[in-house]
Amino acid sequence: MRARYPVHFGPARSGIVLFGMAMLCAVLAEPRTVSAATGAGDRVSEEGATRSLLGSYLAGRLARGQHDTQAAAAYYREALTRDPSNEVLIEQSFLMELMQGDWPRSEQLARELSELQPPRRMAHAFLGIVDFKAQHYAEADEHFKSAAANPIGEMTSTLARAWLYQAEGKTQEALALLDTPKQPDWAQYYLRFHRALLADQAGRHVEARAAYERLSKNDQRTLRVALAYARSAANAGDAKQALNILKSHGERLKSDPHPLAKALQEQIERGERPDLLITTPADGMAEAFYGLGEALTGEGGVGFGATYLQFALYLKPDSVFALAALASAYETAKRYEDAIAAYDRIPRGTPLQMSIDIRKALNLTQLERIDDAQKLLDEIAREYPAEIQPLDALGNIMRGQKRFAEAVDYYTRAIALIDKPEQKHWTYYYSRGTSYERLKKWSLAETDLQKALQLSADQPMVLNYLGYSWIDQSRNLKQGLALIEKAVRQKPDDGYIVDSLGWAYYRLGNFKEAVKHLERAVELRPEDPVLNDHLGDAYWRVHREREARFQWDQALTLKPEPEDAEKIKKKLIKGLPVVAQARQVKRPNEVQKRADKGKKSTEVKNFPFQ
Repeated sequence: MRARYPVHFGPARSGIVLFGMAMLCAVLAEPRTVSAATGAGDRVSEEGATRSLLGSYLAGRLARGQHDTQAAAAYYREALTRDPSNEVLIEQSFLMELMQGDWPRSEQLARELSELQPPRRMAHAFLGIVDFKAQHYAEADEHFKSAAANPIGEMTSTLARAWLYQAEGKTQEALALLDTPKQPDWAQYYLRFHRALLADQAGRHVEARAAYERLSKNDQRTLRVALAYARSAANAGDAKQALNILKSHGERLKSDPHPLAKALQEQIERGERPDLLITTPADGMAEAFYGLGEALTGEGGVGFGATYLQFALYLKPDSVFALAALASAYETAKRYEDAIAAYDRIPRGTPLQMSIDIRKALNLTQLERIDDAQKLLDEIAREYPAEIQPLDALGNIMRGQKRFAEAVDYYTRAIALIDKPEQKHWTYYYSRGTSYERLKKWSLAETDLQKALQLSADQPMVLNYLGYSWIDQSRNLKQGLALIEKAVRQKPDDGYIVDSLGWAYYRLGNFKEAVKHLERAVELRPEDPVLNDHLGDAYWRVHREREARFQWDQALTLKPEPEDAEKIKKKLIKGLPVVAQARQVKRPNEVQKRADKGKKSTEVKNFPFQ
């Protein structure tokens, strides 16, 4: 009956909603077939055309809101056939075609927008890239100037024009442009980074080194900076400094080296001199749009971020980082098939190959293609027998599908690869422990959960799960309550953890205190049937029977597990049995041991792209 960080790998429902709404819009869009022989007929035909235009526009807006840019582009294209001079339709259609990467159509619409006032920033930015790629530098410069309409536009214009000047051989002018003092603090990172990249590409290694050193003092965690700086040092013959840069980056992250950092380190240790991160002005401009696009998608601006990433891919179609970031943006928008397609565009054989394949498997899982995901990950595990990540991914997927015996097998294989368990390994023991608990193998579960807690004593999930399990079994009551209270202090806004605290008080007989915490839990997670059921139980114990029945009824509408649903239905008819004697929470002594009838679902962690 317990909910523990459920993560659903089911398909997104937005496609169904979009289809239904699109059908409604299509009804609006459908013109009437009426004879034009009379004036009334002419008016009806005109009304039909207007309704068809409106329907296409509304369907396009709806599709865009659902992040279905392919459908949105088609609807806006249809609307434009009926009103080809409509500026709003032209602009919306341009943005959708751009996000789809339809370059000829995007260029056609951008040129139409470039003639309008006020200037359309994105249209001018794209035309600037088009002209830059065609080596029409003067025209590109004018377009980039027109793209500087707001802080993001000004930053875009500055970076693009700097690399344009570098392509023209105007290195001094390019560097001067990047020294612009007007930019806000958040923009200075990009300016300094590109100043280092551009100076390096121009052969001004002393200036580049100074810029990198300034960057590393203020930003010591960004992978891209570390890779660029290390490549610069190694390319200049300073292998020792390059290795120190990579080592320092890994230590500050307190995690395993990124695959690209590891590959670069191995290359340097072999005595090879790697290329610079940026070797041409076109690569530099693509890097500028990639960096801004990734930042925008990371801050929730998926649409604009994806547009900037498409700009980068127009300049450099095989950019590994831009394609990975675009795939991640598609995942955020729940466009899992598009994400897989973006990952498939990344050239095979990069150090990121294993991570790419794992991400593809997780997207297959979201599409409910579990067998395909399992097959792909099993192949990866065979190809990389010394790597934990594919086995961990398999365990998480099986756990999310409630195939707990299979999950245990994969986690056990992963743990066998660990020579000496460290703090970072706590998650494997936690995941296997929760799977054992669901298989009703409590002694094994308890051992793993305690091991996870030993490795990382402050993990809220472990504190919560172990603490609740003890209290639910009337064991280690003081310790269990202390663990849950510690978890709540760390994550006071986590509905599941707050629910655990409330349910702990309930199991210990302090129903008044239970109500307080369970009400808070339902506020945080109103959509969870288990939390609503718990609150109903607590209300009943404090003689608020009407509210109890309301919460139980609410729990039933939220589709609980079948076994729980039957219990809730019985409570709606008979209520709860009388409690002979309430237990006190403070300093609990011995409590009669109860059989554990709880069910806890597990969190399937999201794999970082690394």
